[in-house]
Amino acid sequence: MGARVKVACVGGGPAALYLSILLKRQDPSHDITVHERNPAGSTYGWGVTYWGGLLEKLRDGDPESARAVSEHSVRWSDGVAHVGDRTTVHHGDEGFGIGRHRLLDILATRAQSLGVRVEFEREITDAAQLPDADLVVAGDGVRSALRERHSGHFGAEVTLGRNKYIWLGTTKVFDSFTFAFVETAHGWIWCYGYRFSDEKSTCVIECSPETWTGLGLHEASEADGLALLERLFAGPLDGHRLIGRAQSDGSAQWLNFRTLTNRTWHRGNVVLLGDAAHTTHYSIGAGTTLALEDAIALAGALRKSPELGPALAGYERERRAALLSVQSAARYSAQWYENLPRYIGLDPAQMFALLGQRHSPLLPHIPPQLYYRIDRAAEQLEPLRRMKRWLGPRVARTLHGRSQASRN
Repeated sequence: MGARVKVACVGGGPAALYLSILLKRQDPSHDITVHERNPAGSTYGWGVTYWGGLLEKLRDGDPESARAVSEHSVRWSDGVAHVGDRTTVHHGDEGFGIGRHRLLDILATRAQSLGVRVEFEREITDAAQLPDADLVVAGDGVRSALRERHSGHFGAEVTLGRNKYIWLGTTKVFDSFTFAFVETAHGWIWCYGYRFSDEKSTCVIECSPETWTGLGLHEASEADGLALLERLFAGPLDGHRLIGRAQSDGSAQWLNFRTLTNRTWHRGNVVLLGDAAHTTHYSIGAGTTLALEDAIALAGALRKSPELGPALAGYERERRAALLSVQSAARYSAQWYENLPRYIGLDPAQMFALLGQRHSPLLPHIPPQLYYRIDRAAEQLEPLRRMKRWLGPRVARTLHGRSQASRN
């Protein structure tokens, strides 16, 4: 991409802000504006998770913002699972949490310090509103207005998950990444809890649609719904409150997860970024990481190619290839929770071990206790470990191919 280009980023999420930072660092003469429809300081969600590998990539891209992200993150290394009154602990890799509001503030401040204009309360729904832009980056989320303006070209497909979930905050500060499974008269309901500051944690609660309606959550007010959930999870929450929305812009909503794919990611000078291009189920905690990696890849492609068309095509090829294994893992992770009764009766240590293996394409096709024994044996025997590594991707590709064929 040549010198002095005019870039318009639509949507002020982490990916668009980080892309603006990277492009300004590549060439300070670039004219870059980030257009965000919401007021400054307003954001949905609570905390986001990431792993150490992302920090290394952020340090390579912009050491200053990476340092600020690291300084404002909290860390954990253990996972804890509560199944009824039984508890098991798993010692794993170090994970990180940071408040979404804090992350956006860090990136916006850094972008502005480099000369990026960040315009709040500026809604863009059509690239025609930006006639002078050489590049329009659609970072406006899963329901991207820019993408939907040319939906026939981009070919978006949305698959709704079966389970219901709600994204909440809590004043309980979890020391470890915490899973809690509670049995009710209407089936199991569970939460994922992780801290993102020294005062608050995220708490995502999920259940089958039958449990959701059986508990009356489909017709409960927000206050009554939160009170019920606080009673159900009183143990893991230690009596702490659940909080609906970080901002006062409406109540927290029960949703079905929307897995989004697109046939293509670019059209003319418009390119999709982050959730506008793809989504992966929240249970693998990779959404923010993947969006930031999109920004890194797009900045790299624009740096390498003087022509916009080949740069956008190269970016799409690179990210599609990188996403294949992650999207497969996310599909199987979501299915694991949708098939929870298959695993919930296991001994807690076995159940937690299979929770950690939920990304495996082999797991749905092998009896859980047999899979557990094979998995433990594979840790001791290198030939079994090699076979498992060889077989898993092949099963995933075969099943994915069948799924695509049935859709077509």
